[in-house]
Amino acid sequence: MAQFQESKNNGSYQEHDVIMRGRKLLDITGVKQVESFDNEEFLLETVMGFLSIRGENLQMKNLDVDQGIVSIKGRVYDLIYLDDQHGEKAKGFFSKLFR
Repeated sequence: MAQFQESKNNGSYQEHDVIMRGRKLLDITGVKQVESFDNEEFLLETVMGFLSIRGENLQMKNLDVDQGIVSIKGRVYDLIYLDDQHGEKAKGFFSKLFR
C-alpha cells in the first residue's frame, strides 16, 4: 500500500514508538510501509518488524509518509509483533492471518 522512505538519524534507523491513548488512539513512528488495513486490522511494517493492530472501527487518522508516522483511531483490542523470535518465520504468521 503506502511505501515510506527509511530515514537515517545519526547513522542508525529512525526510532520506533507506539503511543496509545485510552485504547482509542494510536500514534506509531518508525513505520516503513502499510501492508494492509481495514476497519478491523492494520498490518504495518516498522523498523522493528511487522506490527498487527486489531480492533473495531479502526480508521487511519493521519499518515505522514516522510516521517514514517501513522495515527489510527478506533477501539484497539491487541497489538502483536510478527517475527521469527519464536522459531516461526513471519511468512507463516502472514499465511495464518490471510486465510
